[in-house]
Amino acid sequence: MKFPIILAAAIAACATAAAAAPSGEAVFKQRCTVCHSIQPAPGKMGPPLAGVAGRKAGTLPGYAYSAAMKSSKLVWTPEVLDTYLKAPGKSVPGTKMLIGTPDAEQRAALVQYLGTLKN
Repeated sequence: MKFPIILAAAIAACATAAAAAPSGEAVFKQRCTVCHSIQPAPGKMGPPLAGVAGRKAGTLPGYAYSAAMKSSKLVWTPEVLDTYLKAPGKSVPGTKMLIGTPDAEQRAALVQYLGTLKN
């Protein structure tokens, strides 16, 4: 009799986990807003990220990018964003961004969310 109860609990836990997949906006708020905003914001260490998808790296006026980022010749496609967000220092040695998003599910949600942000 215990098996059906355990099975039901396991199914419910799996359904809850699937429903709890992170939203890109939640990941952004949790991991990124310490340094970045969507629109220009005083006191932020990183550049604003509205319109980042499709933009050439290191080119947004008004932010002092590292020499490494300016010379990277990257364009922020979903694939490039994913690689960079996984390990920024490995992707662009010398970048100012030190903290990545190692969790693939969070990264995918974040990349999708960044793609929705327009200038």
